This record gives sequence, structure tokens and C-alpha cells, in this order.
Amino acid sequence: MKREAACRDTRPVGGLQLLALGINGIVGVGIFFAPADVAARAPGSASVLVFGATALALLPVALAFAVLGQRFGEDGGPVVFARAAFGELPAFFVGWIAYVSAIASASAVMVGLTAAAGPALGLSPGIEQRLGASALVTGLALLCATGLRISANTWTTLTALKLLPLLALAAAYLLDDSPGVGSGAPSGEIAWLPAALTATFAYQGFEIVPVLAGQARASERSVPFATLGSLAFAGVLYVILQNACVDALPALSASTAPLAQAGTAYGGALLGRVVAAGTSVSALGIAFGMMVTTPHYLAALARGGSLALGLERLSDKGVPRRALGVTWLLVLLVVQTGTRAQLFALSGVAVLMQFVVTAAALAALARRRERGLTPSHAWISLPAILVGVGIAAGGASDREAVSATLAMLLGLALRIAMRRLGRSPS
Repeated sequence: MKREAACRDTRPVGGLQLLALGINGIVGVGIFFAPADVAARAPGSASVLVFGATALALLPVALAFAVLGQRFGEDGGPVVFARAAFGELPAFFVGWIAYVSAIASASAVMVGLTAAAGPALGLSPGIEQRLGASALVTGLALLCATGLRISANTWTTLTALKLLPLLALAAAYLLDDSPGVGSGAPSGEIAWLPAALTATFAYQGFEIVPVLAGQARASERSVPFATLGSLAFAGVLYVILQNACVDALPALSASTAPLAQAGTAYGGALLGRVVAAGTSVSALGIAFGMMVTTPHYLAALARGGSLALGLERLSDKGVPRRALGVTWLLVLLVVQTGTRAQLFALSGVAVLMQFVVTAAALAALARRRERGLTPSHAWISLPAILVGVGIAAGGASDREAVSATLAMLLGLALRIAMRRLGRSPS
């Protein structure tokens, strides 16, 4: 027992750093624009209610990740859960879709970040910005390769930096005693489900916390703390920010930069500029977090025997360096397209699969009384599955379905080829 405790103490990621990872995953670029998108579907104070109700609706999903995350002290999150509950093939599919989606999303964020910073850096659109994006990808990958302890300090710092403008805006709003020009009862038709779906995607990100469970100290406590804590923190922050936008901006639904404009309303031009600059810092935090966590999906797939080439191997600093190298190369190739339009096509399906598969895995393991679970734990699964199905029914597009099908077929072909390669004599 003492030896096991000592081993845990050497793991590179602490509880607060894991919490920062979850917050970094949730509080991304989307929240800088989501207040207007939600208000377009639920005008006025109804949009505030949407953000609060959506956080509560996602609580069973977060609980499912937290309950399973504390019982699996290894990296991989939904991949590990699905493998234990249903076997290797379902685990491969959920992990593969999550991996491909993360590659595409990371590429999109890096292309967008380079395009936004390009003019200030003197990079012209086209080949120069693509080279800039490639340099960014390479720099982040090299930083990740130095070790998970350094990466944890980096994402924690970036999370703090991205939160400062948002917390400053929240404080300015809470301390402001002037009447809100946009407050009052909602006017216009309220589309509750579309508004909730928009808010749901602003909240996604807590599901990445168990992906690094094998690297977290006292993971049986830190994983639930970080999973539930990141959602709770984001829920409170988002409700305050949405209130601020509703009170400051009478034409909120038409705003192209609602948080920056609210910052100007409450704190003058300086706060507005600071909040606007926070978009780029937030994008950098998301990009780095993805470069850290995405290789761990690939390593988890390799541990199940689905892939060869030693992709599951971890360095003594907690980094799956071969998986990181493959991820770096794939992101590097994708950013060369220089376009963001199609790169988020899998994100909704990937999140849906992780939500539903994790909830179903909890039900299956609880029914079989494995991992210290009892049938009483299965009550969490039904509302979590309903949330996932709601996302699919109201948010998944035909393009996402086609993209997911093609990705699955590609993954299946790759799995067959890699398994054959693994069986081949050296």
C-alpha cells in the first residue's frame, strides 16, 4: 500500500492542474460568441435560464464520467470505459472518432489563431499563414514532448490567463449599479431546444479530464473533483456573463463580439480590448490542451491491441511520444489546407459518442457489479443518455453523419492493417 501511494505521488498532474485542464477544455473560443447565438434562439432573460438549465442537464453526464473516472486509474477515458464494458471493437470506434475529431478541431483552432494573429505578425494570407500554423503546431508538440509536468504547468498558466479577462468582465458587471438597458422579460419566440443545444456545445470539454487519469495524483479523488468542478465553475461563470451581455446589449443576438462589447459597456474601451484579446489567449489554451490530450486517445487504442508500432508506450515523463509524433504529423498535414470550414464536422458526433458510450458503460458495469459499482449507480445513466440522444436529434447534421461514417470505415481499415502488421514477423 505504501509503495502504491508513493507511486501515485510521482504522477505529474495534480488535482488543481486537472481542474485547470477541464476548465481550459470548456472555456474555449466558443463562449466569446455563444451569448449572441443563444440569445438569437432565446431572447432576453430566457437566454440566461438556458445557460443555467443546460449546466444542470449536463450534470448527470459529468457524474457518469466522474464515477467511472475514479475507478479507472489509466489514460483513455471513454476508450477505457467502453473496453471494460463492451469489448475492444466498440472501444476502438469511440476512441477513433474522438481522435479524428480532436485532430480536425485542433487543426481548425490553430489555423484560426494564425489567421487572427497573422496581420500583427506580418504574415500574409496563404502560404505564409500556413507556414505560421505549421510552426505553431511544431512548437506546441515540442513543448508537449518535454514532459507532462511541464505541460500541466503550461495549460494551468494559459487557463489562468484566459480566465482573467472573463473574470474582470464578470466583476465589472456585478459591481455595476446602473440599470441594464437590455434587461427585462424576453421578447419574441423562444426556441428552447436549439438554444440549449447551442449552450451544450459551449459546455463540452469536461469529458477530457479522465483521458489523463493515469497521470493524475490520487486519481480516485482528483478526477471526480476536476470533472464536476470544471462544469460547475463554467456554469456559474457563463450565467454571469450571459446576464452581463443581456443587460448591456439590447441587440445581443446581432452582436458579433458580445463579450467584448459588454466589456466596453461596463469597463470602457480598455476592458473591451482586454476581453477581445482574451479570444486569442483562449484559442492558444485550447490548442495546447488538445496537443497534450489527443495522443493519449491514440495510445489508449494501441493498448487494446487495435494498433501496432508501439504507440501505447509512455516516456518516463508521462508522454506517449510515438503517439504524439503521429498526432503532430497529422495536424501538420491538415493545417496545410488553410481552411476551417469543414474541420469541425465531427465534433458533435464525437462528443455525442463519448457521452452515450460512457453512460451506457456505467450502466453495464453497474449491472454486473464490477469496479466496485452497484446497480444503484446506473440511475445516472438514463438522463445522461437522454442528453446524448437530444444532441443527436437536435444538433447532428447530415454532414456530421456522413463524416462519422467515413471516419469509422477508415478507422476499421486501419485497424485491420495495423493488426496484421503487428502479427507480421519482424
